[in-house]
Order: sequence, then C-alpha cells, then structure tokens
Amino acid sequence: MDWKKSFQLASVYVGSVVGAGFATGKEIVEFFSRFGMYGFIGILLTGFCFILFGVKIMLLAIRIEAKSYHQLNRHLFGTTFAPLINLIMFFMLIGVTAVMLSGAGSVFDEQLHLPKELGVIFTIVLTILVLFIGTKGLYIVNMFVVPLLIIFSFIIAFLVIDLPNFWDNILMPVPFKWSVLSSALAYVAFNITLTQAILVPAATEIGDERVVRAGGIIGGLLLTIILVTSHISLVQLPNLTSYNIPMGILMNTFASSFYLFFILVIYGEIFTSIIGNIYGLERFVSKIISIKPLYVGVCILGVAYFISKIDYGILLSTLYPLFGYISILFLLLLVLKK
Repeated sequence: MDWKKSFQLASVYVGSVVGAGFATGKEIVEFFSRFGMYGFIGILLTGFCFILFGVKIMLLAIRIEAKSYHQLNRHLFGTTFAPLINLIMFFMLIGVTAVMLSGAGSVFDEQLHLPKELGVIFTIVLTILVLFIGTKGLYIVNMFVVPLLIIFSFIIAFLVIDLPNFWDNILMPVPFKWSVLSSALAYVAFNITLTQAILVPAATEIGDERVVRAGGIIGGLLLTIILVTSHISLVQLPNLTSYNIPMGILMNTFASSFYLFFILVIYGEIFTSIIGNIYGLERFVSKIISIKPLYVGVCILGVAYFISKIDYGILLSTLYPLFGYISILFLLLLVLKK
C-alpha cells in the first residue's frame, strides 16, 4: 500500500477541516471548551465521527466514480433534491469563506495590531494570485502547515501542565447540558458536508480503497489529537469566550518566542481553507455557466468581502452552528446509505 499517498490525503483532510475557526481556537471554544469538562465527551464523539464519515464519503466517491460533490449528493439525495442541497452547500461555502476572510482580518487586528481591513484585502489579493497561478501548491502547503499546527498544539498543552490550577480548570464542575452532544454532531456534520468539495475528487483520483481508508483514519485521528490538546490548553484561559484568536493569546503568554511563527501557521491554515472553498465553489458554478475560474473566484471573494465586515466572533458563533444543524440531514443520509 502507498502510505505516502495516505498521509498526503490525511493532511488534505486535516487541512480542509482546520480553517479559521479551528486554527484560531474560536471554533473549538464555541463547540467544545465552553462546556468545560464535558467538552471531552463531545471531542471523542467528534473524532469517531470524523473517522467513520470521512472514510465512508471517500469510499462512496470511489465506488460511484464521483468526480465532484455534486455527483455524490445526487447519489445520496436523488435527482429531485440534489440541486437544492448543492445550492445550500454553495451558500454555506460562501458564508464560510466570509468567516475565513474575517478571521484573517482578526489575525491582523488582534495579534499583529494592524487594521482588520488590511488583513482582509491582503488575503483577497493573495487568493486571486494563487487562483491565477494555480492551486497545485496547496497540497505542499498542507503537508507543511498541518504538522506544524499539531506540534504547536502539543507545545502549548505541555507548557500549561505546569499551571497551579491545571487540573482544576480541566475538571471544573459545570452543569451537564445535552447540547454538548448536539453541538458535537452539528460540528461534524458541518465539517464533513463542506470537506466533500475536496475529499470526493481527491479520493476518486487516488482510486485505491485501502489508501483512502488509511488516509481517512489517520486524518480523523490527527484531528482528534489537535482537538484534545487545544481543548486542554483553552480551558486554562480566563474568559476564553471573549477572544477571537484564543490560541494566539495562549501562545503569546506561554511561548512568546514562537508567537509570530505560530500566527503565520494560523494564517496559512486560513488561507489554504479559503482556496479550498473557492475551488469547490468554482466547480459548482462551472456546472451551471461557462465562465473562467478566475472570474468566479473574484466574484465570490467580492461577496465574501462584504459579509466579512461583520465581526469575526459574531459571524462564527452565528453561521457555524446554523450550518451545522442544517448539515445533520446530510450526515443521517450518509449513515443510511450503503
């Protein structure tokens, strides 16, 4: 078996999930860490589902020879409802792209003390350049950035172990809420639905079920590891819900010498996620009208730019849970489909 391809696929899987919210820590706080000690239950459920559904999507893609998520949705929802689902996904991807742009602006604002607008415009210009040149470098970027993100998450978790109230913060008694489970399912559904845009064509291109299965398992395990180590670190942060880039705050506090490099890694993950979303959106639009991919990308970025003017924290805490609960239907059909 080609283990190199499996690890490449795993890095693409992790890279497609680890976007603005995940890398900055804001997403982890919203879906897991705000539940305190019960956040671990949600994370373990999420990790299991990432492995299960990630593998199933890619195996389905190979077996029905789907070259895009539109074909997979047609297989799952039928010819009647698939166009509606694809349209919903289209708007979800635009919304997520706007959150990514806003997150890039927040990195400039909260961490680098530069204008948010500068970060957003810089990211748009960089994205257009990549669309103009091509997206082949994204695999290389993810193979570089994803391991660094894992290493940094371990570094922070290791450093906070020495805090006097370390275990008190992790095991802080809070009232149990069943929403910790629904929040985890919504998080998985949202991410699995959107990663179709990248996982489906990637799996079909590889065409080897053993390689794809190994890639899905490795990718799911890596995502679980990052979630656990990040959660351990984030619950040590007082008023953790008040920050847009909580992982940046932690790194600046406990490992300031790596701070700027870590911010660069966060920005790299945000940027690669934006490119991945634009790629998926361009494939959708090209099925409807004949237009150059660069023009599609520019138009989508223009729409996302105006949405990104809303505060990053508000955008993420509003759109991500909404998209997650919408995506649960997709998850249910994936469970039922043989």
